[in-house]
Amino acid sequence: MVLGVSCGVVYIIGLTGGISSGKTTVANLFSRCFSIEVIDADIISREVVEPGTSCLKAITEHFGTEILLPGGELNRGLLREKIFFENEKKNWLNQLLHPLITKRMLSCLSNVHSPYVLLVIPLLVENNLHKMVDRVVVVDVEETIQVRRTMRRDNISECQVRSILNSQSSREERLLVADDVIENSSVEEGEILLQVKELHQKYLAICGVNL
Repeated sequence: MVLGVSCGVVYIIGLTGGISSGKTTVANLFSRCFSIEVIDADIISREVVEPGTSCLKAITEHFGTEILLPGGELNRGLLREKIFFENEKKNWLNQLLHPLITKRMLSCLSNVHSPYVLLVIPLLVENNLHKMVDRVVVVDVEETIQVRRTMRRDNISECQVRSILNSQSSREERLLVADDVIENSSVEEGEILLQVKELHQKYLAICGVNL
């Protein structure tokens, strides 16, 4: 089932890419330059575990209070460490979070007013969600650049970055499901904007909007 069908949304573009591929940069360009509404699964995943939520309470009961920061917020870094090599814990967490995230996404989709909506889902391929959107755009980047960007951004080792990459779909697997590709290996934001503008015009045409 396409998510938009149940929400009355005309067209849903699923945006995905590997770690440090530039998904946020691309999404911001669609939003800032063309007023396209963006729904980001990462942002929603943070909202559903905010202090006071039943979800955070369940996580705390399952993993212990050590999973919380001093201010009561979820220590996302520690949680990632706890589930990274523990499939049972990871599956438990996914079963808790995914229905809540999907419900919130559906709610957001029902309130979209732009000609199409950009649904940013980092693990779109891994969770087989590409079948639930109308079109997939992949932000593509060379692996060596992903490694360098992530090491610099997150202050972690190359070994840690490669472990994360190995847990995600490969570049080739993402490109197999892509309808459109934005190249972001070595280009400036202005060049990315040109790619975004071209796709925006293409999507408007698909949606039947006169340019």
